[in-house]
Amino acid sequence: MIRAVIKGTGSALPVRRVSNAELTEQVDTSDSWIVERTGIRFRHLAGEGETTATLATQAAYNALAAAGIAEDQVDLIVLATATPDQTFPASATKVQAALGIADCIAFDVAAVCSGFLYALTVADNMIRGGAAKTALVIGAETFSRILDWEDRATCVLFGDGAGAVVLQAETGDAGILASKLHADGRYNQLLYVDGGPSTTGTVGKLRMRGSEVFRHAVTNLANVLTEVLTIADIKATDIDWVVPHQANARILDATARKLGLDPAKVIVTVDIHANTSAASVPLALDLAVRDGRIKPGDLIVLEAMGGGFTWGACVVRM
Repeated sequence: MIRAVIKGTGSALPVRRVSNAELTEQVDTSDSWIVERTGIRFRHLAGEGETTATLATQAAYNALAAAGIAEDQVDLIVLATATPDQTFPASATKVQAALGIADCIAFDVAAVCSGFLYALTVADNMIRGGAAKTALVIGAETFSRILDWEDRATCVLFGDGAGAVVLQAETGDAGILASKLHADGRYNQLLYVDGGPSTTGTVGKLRMRGSEVFRHAVTNLANVLTEVLTIADIKATDIDWVVPHQANARILDATARKLGLDPAKVIVTVDIHANTSAASVPLALDLAVRDGRIKPGDLIVLEAMGGGFTWGACVVRM
């Protein structure tokens, strides 16, 4: 059986690292308020010359280097983002050009915080279907540019960054074992951006009803984790690590409790990265691979929920 195997991971963060204390100088909030409600202590914010595509490109370079795979072997790039460099063309094509790849399949996927899971599933299916052999799957965001910096309920929650994985077609036990994706557009107004090319002609700003998003997130994530484990025919006790979307420490804790998962098996980076939307899962994955927690042969689960609502999970044997 051909499977899409993760051969390398990479990440990139903007140079500027912003603490809660620094935010209090421009927003009416406090370090204790942010930490108690979210677990966030730091985030990285993109500066001049740093864009979704530049961060995505650096993460891709790092993932290719970790995999020991040359750029000209890549025949598919799927970039998950809600903050592309341009309305069109796809930011994936900017990454392609920056990597010096003359021709490959390259496109963006928009599923907000679940974007990386959507992109990973698309690439997995294309590899198993024979459309590609080596794929770059990237989650990259510059959410700081769609935040209302006068809305203290949302602006403190998000950061910028990018994460990437290299997938390659192989036979064997490793690779993506199962995926499950969902969407329910009835909840659009709970987490959305109030602009767009065909409506306001502007980029718009992020808007969120946090308490309602929290409630849906805990239920949806617990349900999709149960679904994907059933599809993969594995038990929760078989999981070595859970790599979740890093939205809020309380969501991570509540989801783990609901499933009876050991909190020590949950990779947490929300404290240092904040919510980086589609970049969140691959950033956390890369960190845990590089610090040695996630090792070859480990069974991991990736999961996320974002605006739309969209949500999903993947089971992967590293």
